[in-house]
Amino acid sequence: MNASANHPLESQRRAIVVGASSGLGAALVRLLAARRYQVAAVARRESLLSALHNDPHGESIHPYVHDVTQFEQVPLLFDQITRDLGGLDLIVYAAAVQPPVALHEYNFAKDEAMLRTNLMGAVAWLNEAALRFERARGGHIVGISSIAGDRGRVGSPVYNTTKAGLDTYLEALRNRLSRYGVTVTTIKPGFVDTDLLKNAARTFWVISPEEAAARAYEVIQSRRQIAYIPPRWRFVGLIVRSIPSAIFRRLNF
Repeated sequence: MNASANHPLESQRRAIVVGASSGLGAALVRLLAARRYQVAAVARRESLLSALHNDPHGESIHPYVHDVTQFEQVPLLFDQITRDLGGLDLIVYAAAVQPPVALHEYNFAKDEAMLRTNLMGAVAWLNEAALRFERARGGHIVGISSIAGDRGRVGSPVYNTTKAGLDTYLEALRNRLSRYGVTVTTIKPGFVDTDLLKNAARTFWVISPEEAAARAYEVIQSRRQIAYIPPRWRFVGLIVRSIPSAIFRRLNF
């Protein structure tokens, strides 16, 4: 017997998670399904998406194979998903790539991959959600950014740029859509134990994808505008942003 049969009077919410095949995205899909969401899980890797059906709440998870850099596919796929789900309450953009970049490396192919996946893909998907939610006068948009977007660091200039650009884009959506009852949330994790962590020069305060998803879910439920997870990263960000540029450029991080 499925969850709907057990709780026939409880309304089910509808969510899209883009970047759902692994890491924080996959953990958030599982958590949302456990919280009685019908979840469209969108990602490029079909085998990992299929594995989500093995979850105890897999009947609430609906996989859609899609490469977020195929921007022209987004409008039709977005429409298909919202029809399949019977509406939409929440969209989370969690897709990101961060290839290794050496300190003296300037590789446009890597930079383009990050720009297309981390930023342009977010704009392609979240523009569709913004248009729908503005018309509906309600809904929730969430972008998974990073503390890496708080400052331009020497280690990965374009990754930092994509996250800073995502922050600004989400702020602009928030300013545009708040008058229509739409919530826009920027979530800025610190180090999460995912594939992206392989390319970090140094790490600390590392948390699991499951803990990151649980904290992100709390932020979503409270409909906060900007949140660092765990919250202690907020103070790190405050310190980093307050360092004068003349000093910051001498720091090797």
